[in-house]
Amino acid sequence: MVSKDFTVDLNKPLVFQVGHLGEAYEEWVHQPIISKEGPRFFGSDILESTTRTVWWVIPLVWLPVVCWAVSMSVRMGLPLLQLAAAVAGGIFIWTFLEYTLHRFLFHIKTKSYWGNTIHYLLHGCHHKHPMDGLRLVFPPAAAAILCLPFWNLMKLLSPPSVAPTLFGGGLLGYVIYDVTHYYLHHGKPSKGITQNMKRYHMNHHFRIDDKGFGITSTFWDRVFGTLPPAKAAEKSR
Repeated sequence: MVSKDFTVDLNKPLVFQVGHLGEAYEEWVHQPIISKEGPRFFGSDILESTTRTVWWVIPLVWLPVVCWAVSMSVRMGLPLLQLAAAVAGGIFIWTFLEYTLHRFLFHIKTKSYWGNTIHYLLHGCHHKHPMDGLRLVFPPAAAAILCLPFWNLMKLLSPPSVAPTLFGGGLLGYVIYDVTHYYLHHGKPSKGITQNMKRYHMNHHFRIDDKGFGITSTFWDRVFGTLPPAKAAEKSR
């Protein structure tokens, strides 16, 4: 049952509470709590540990996989120019996945118990506690599961000698995304491109959450018309 008067107790594990918010979840999850201390997700210490990942684990785990994938194409004789083009193509494909996942999955509207619960685990927790540094990057075990369909897609779209490097390029794009995302929340750029990127992303969190879905680039926001209004961007300065 969903109670209209249900209130989340922030001093207790949150994951199995948020589903009870029903239609109120959407408003609640976009009222951020600015604290570097993350909330407790689960009562179980084992489950809780699976939700926390330090940022440097991402390049540590995935960059060797990127190198291995590219080396597969090298061993199959893929010329250097095509190798570079495949890496760049993989990164470009990732930027599209980054945008579409963020817009259509991470910002899906939910109101059912399990819909709210799953959404909170996927992305809602990040909007509720945007400065939680241990839940800013994707746990490697979960990312590994998602790598399988991506690898199969690359094999479907490209020749055998190109597919590994195209996959590696996409994976490199993901690493760049996750590390950049962490920096935009916890870094302190003083000027230039990184400062503009941080302003753009903070605008998404604190002013207009249904615009500005790109993290590493505004390209797809421009293509699909989800660029934040100029006035909102000015206010975020």
